[in-house]
Amino acid sequence: MSEESVRSGIESSENCSEEVKTTKYTVGIVGLGLIGGSFAKAYHEAGHSVLAWNRSRSVLEEAMASGDADGELKIETIPECDLILLCVYPQAAIDWLTEMAPYVGKKPLVVDCCGTKRVVCTACFPLAERYGFRYLGGHPMAGTQYSGLKYARGNLYRGAPMVIVPPSYDDLKLLDRVKTLLSPAGFGSYSVTTAEKHDEMIAFTSQMAHVVSNAYIKSPTAAAHKGFSAGSYKDLTRVAWLNPQMWSELFLENKDYLLAELNTLIENLTAYRIALENDDPAELTRLLDEGRRRKEAVDGR
Repeated sequence: MSEESVRSGIESSENCSEEVKTTKYTVGIVGLGLIGGSFAKAYHEAGHSVLAWNRSRSVLEEAMASGDADGELKIETIPECDLILLCVYPQAAIDWLTEMAPYVGKKPLVVDCCGTKRVVCTACFPLAERYGFRYLGGHPMAGTQYSGLKYARGNLYRGAPMVIVPPSYDDLKLLDRVKTLLSPAGFGSYSVTTAEKHDEMIAFTSQMAHVVSNAYIKSPTAAAHKGFSAGSYKDLTRVAWLNPQMWSELFLENKDYLLAELNTLIENLTAYRIALENDDPAELTRLLDEGRRRKEAVDGR
């Protein structure tokens, strides 16, 4: 399958099988933070059974008390699941699946929801092949600047894109199956790609934004911004309020692509600085117009 075909595997979730409207699934969720908790709420609200595991027992008990989880995901209940979603940090996803792979069995489809794909997929594809279950990489393109179960909501994924990294791009039955199983979450589109291409793109669309936002807010001037800031400030600083441990792991796993993007940004910022230092209105205007036209070219008006 061509690179163009791999990248263009996008279609509306509304086109999924009628099966989702009649079949009740058992979904296993590993990790009950914002991502896993939102999946739990979405499947619970759609009438499906949710089994969950969380490193902190108190969070699991909270989810079960609220009804967002129907029970605990354990060795005995793992094979009962139709779908297992790994909603933890990349290394934690690898560790959990490495330990539990012998118990998955033939029924569950396993999908990780980590923010990078090369490290996770490299570890998990061989596990699935060795133990005879189906695994795909995944990345729900939705979230907020907050983390934790208390910020989870059942409509977080409604209309959002979902990126899928399959072991084979010609297994159309598998791709259709994962879209059907994910339908209760309400994704608006699905993109099928490689782990390499995912990580290259995510360095620009997500990781760079978090680095820039986090660095920008460190200006001494930020302490006195109130009364002088509006939409631009809010847009640029929203994701500075991040989870340091998670993003540090993701940045380091993807440092080759992230460093390339940072180098490009630094080069571009240097051009603006030089124009300012030289009191060069023509060059500054050119640079600003170049950026404006670039935005129009990639996103339209």
